[in-house]
Amino acid sequence: MTVTTTQHTLDVPGATIVYDVRGPLPATDGQPPLVLIGQPMDATGFGTLASHLADRTIVTYDPRGLGRSTRHDGLAVHDPLVQAEDLHALVAALGGGPVDLFGSSGGAITALAWVSAHPQDVRTVVAHEPPLLGVLPDAEHARAASARVDAAYQERGWGYGMAAFIALTSWQGPFPADFLTELPDPAAFGMPAQDDGSRDDPLLSGASAPVTAYEPDVEVLRSVTTRVVLAAGIESEGIITWRTTHALAERLGTQVAVFPSNHGGFLGDEYGMPGQPEAFAARLREVLAAG
Repeated sequence: MTVTTTQHTLDVPGATIVYDVRGPLPATDGQPPLVLIGQPMDATGFGTLASHLADRTIVTYDPRGLGRSTRHDGLAVHDPLVQAEDLHALVAALGGGPVDLFGSSGGAITALAWVSAHPQDVRTVVAHEPPLLGVLPDAEHARAASARVDAAYQERGWGYGMAAFIALTSWQGPFPADFLTELPDPAAFGMPAQDDGSRDDPLLSGASAPVTAYEPDVEVLRSVTTRVVLAAGIESEGIITWRTTHALAERLGTQVAVFPSNHGGFLGDEYGMPGQPEAFAARLREVLAAG
């Protein structure tokens, strides 16, 4: 099936957003457009997933300051509340909502902020593994461990920062108080120990701190007209994003929709770490259709 993809730009306060539309607008299949968002990943990572959803009109975008989207506000931090307003403007540019929405990782947090502020924009949101540290029973220790990842990057460079991040995100169960007080050897993860001097990695620089620090308004999420689905990959069981997803679902009084693969289960070979995108797309269809 041949799908036409068009690139668009949208000026919003403090930024110019670039987004892509795969398929016709307005949609011709009787379904609303399906918006796919990540953070700090840009639209690049959704190419394979979109190809398995080719019968639907798919919209992807680069969050402000990432990928092709530029910002003019003089800021470097990624704020889900600001991004929620960008997406509200994006839906208006598409011709209005509601849309269906899949958000992964930090994109899932932005998705929750968006539907909390503008529930009329979204029919169903599937929030896949949002790393909401504050909902964990061991939130204090999780925040301290996350801060040590950022400190490792600032003090010793990308290799140490990424090795610490991998250790954080692969840890099973609650975090002990001293987690990452001793840093792992980057070589154990195939990372360079040499510091190249850069400190602008969007994942490690602290720019995404407002994303993991976001506090969802549980009462609002319970009351919105949007159908809110929390989702997690089966291979993520026990790690931090599995635990945050289940902790929020418990607060909302809902069940977690289990998906194939892991945190990046929707990926093809965009970053050399493919998941199971075809099975993931099939599960996403199933979850969206259940609403």
